[in-house]
Amino acid sequence: MANSPTVDLGYFDESRSADVVNARMAGPGNERLRVVIGAIVRHLHAAVNEIEPTHEEWLAAIQFLTDTGHMCTDWRQEFILLSDILGVTMLVDAINHRRPSGATPNTILGPFYVAGAPEYPNGGNINLDGKGEPTLIVGRVSDVDGNPVAGARLDVWQTSNDGYYDVQQPDEQPAFNHRGVFQSDEDGRYWFKTVKPRFYPIPDDGPVGKLLRDIGRHPNRAAHLHFIVTAPGYEQVITHIFTPDCPYLREDTVFGVKADLVARFQPLEDPEMARVHDMPSPSLVVEWDFVLAKIATSDSPDPVLQSAAR
Repeated sequence: MANSPTVDLGYFDESRSADVVNARMAGPGNERLRVVIGAIVRHLHAAVNEIEPTHEEWLAAIQFLTDTGHMCTDWRQEFILLSDILGVTMLVDAINHRRPSGATPNTILGPFYVAGAPEYPNGGNINLDGKGEPTLIVGRVSDVDGNPVAGARLDVWQTSNDGYYDVQQPDEQPAFNHRGVFQSDEDGRYWFKTVKPRFYPIPDDGPVGKLLRDIGRHPNRAAHLHFIVTAPGYEQVITHIFTPDCPYLREDTVFGVKADLVARFQPLEDPEMARVHDMPSPSLVVEWDFVLAKIATSDSPDPVLQSAAR
């Protein structure tokens, strides 16, 4: 059997274009970066081969990326928004936060987190503008074995009833409206007052918003509350809880909804609970527990691998 002819990768060849490009990365350099760029080249060339774009379409793609860059400022990152609506941000987050079975899953941070929110005692009310359906959030922070985690810090934020964060309406909303920090007690319990969250659109006045319209997609995020839960010795959890009746629950534009993060917002019908927590009538109540995974040490089994083996 004759030997196959040696392929000269020094010249461009449409049938092996990705190989030609990647062959140039043979010299010394950053090995991890070489792996990343090599994969991007292979997939990008495969996409171009599948699409077979015209010159005009390719130039339109370049112009879209140019416009996306021009939209970026110190407070707005249009490329992250693009990553969000393509589901890439959620995929990267999922890859980096694989947790043992039963632990609370992560989701994306979002662009409206603000450090330094007021610290409230349990039972505090973060609804400073008085709008919306009064809602009591009660729950417990534990480890994966069910043991309470005392002193866990819960950083909470959400939109107003009008569908905007306080930083989007600094002249209309009180500072730190619907933001607060709470701490679990010795039994891992926490509780606070807020209002039922509502859906809202991501910024859609730029190239990413136009792209959504051009492909028949809406810009709306499903209604949710944000949480960052931290405790010494445990993995930080950045997550949301979602309302079950939101019309965009299964159509969240950044793909942030996970089935395990859909909560139950129920009428608060227990008069004693309403009295103890000084809740008006009518009100809603949400019972939501957080389960934290311990930080893996170099001499302990990987909890993800343990979970996968079960």
